[in-house]
Amino acid sequence: MIQIDPQQLHHSHMGNQGVLSAAASGLSEFIIRKGADVDRVFGISGINPELLSSPTLSLQLPNYCKVLEQAAQISGCDNFGLHYGQQFQPKSLGLIGYIALCSPTLESALRNMSDYFHLHQKDTLTQMVDHGDCWRIDYQVQHGAILTRRQDAELTLGMFMNVIRAVLGTHYSPRAIHFEHTRPEFWQEHSKLFNAPVYFNQPFNSIIIVKKDMLYSMPTSDPLLLTMMLDTLKLLNLSGQIQNLPDQVRSHIQLELSQGEPSLDKISEDLGISSCILTRRLKLEGLTFTALVDGVRCELAQYYIQQKNIPISEMAFLLGYSEVSAFSRAFKRWFGVNPRQCRHEKECLNRYN
Repeated sequence: MIQIDPQQLHHSHMGNQGVLSAAASGLSEFIIRKGADVDRVFGISGINPELLSSPTLSLQLPNYCKVLEQAAQISGCDNFGLHYGQQFQPKSLGLIGYIALCSPTLESALRNMSDYFHLHQKDTLTQMVDHGDCWRIDYQVQHGAILTRRQDAELTLGMFMNVIRAVLGTHYSPRAIHFEHTRPEFWQEHSKLFNAPVYFNQPFNSIIIVKKDMLYSMPTSDPLLLTMMLDTLKLLNLSGQIQNLPDQVRSHIQLELSQGEPSLDKISEDLGISSCILTRRLKLEGLTFTALVDGVRCELAQYYIQQKNIPISEMAFLLGYSEVSAFSRAFKRWFGVNPRQCRHEKECLNRYN
């Protein structure tokens, strides 16, 4: 029988600063297992190890995503998040995992996870989308200060798959897996571990699963405990902190880049304000829309140039440039060398930092 303390449930979410420390359960040990210096990884990422001592504490979401990226880079394990997620069991996830395990069916388990994930992790989209004979379960961090988040995406879809496989078996094959990031160097491992076709450069990080497979009962279903947890959640103050305007704009800019040059009018409309008001409010922050676009492109370019499997031409497209030459000029302005030179000169990005 699953047991959980509702008082602990209350405190863990009232003080959530971004993501509950349960999301980093066993992270220190896993970093060490992958051969990296855990103190160095935490130090670079701004993580206080004491915050990982209890699942009721929380981390800033940008620091959490950064620690996963740094762990991958320093350990030399490019698929760090993928491996970490495969071994991450539902109970280790804390509240969200317990809600899933107590639900009556797999469909209700995934719906409950999707509906209440915002209490576990802020500034994040989770949704279930009807696709005829399938459900598409989407996950996406939508925090404007977090532009590189591949490791978190692969980790989180692994967490969701472990809930699914707790019901349907360890070798269950979903219809497909989608990731929003570009195809990594060792992408074949993704297909092997998810046991499904894997597609990259998609709108969301998603699991596509046949509806009839969602009708199976959860083996640890507990209606009474589920009711108690859901009732407790309804009593919580769910207002949370709203991202500042520049971070909201950065988030929208990143989403628009795949369509080409980000549009001030389009993003203003998405934010529910006029372009004039948006421009004025950014000016009060000492910013311009053009500067934010340039900053987002620069940060993403710094990440993409280190992904050796991404051609320079594709990098230009990912950053919304219509011509490679325009991207090369911008890159030289940011880092002092052109993209091809930078790939052969490891110190070029260090100069920028």
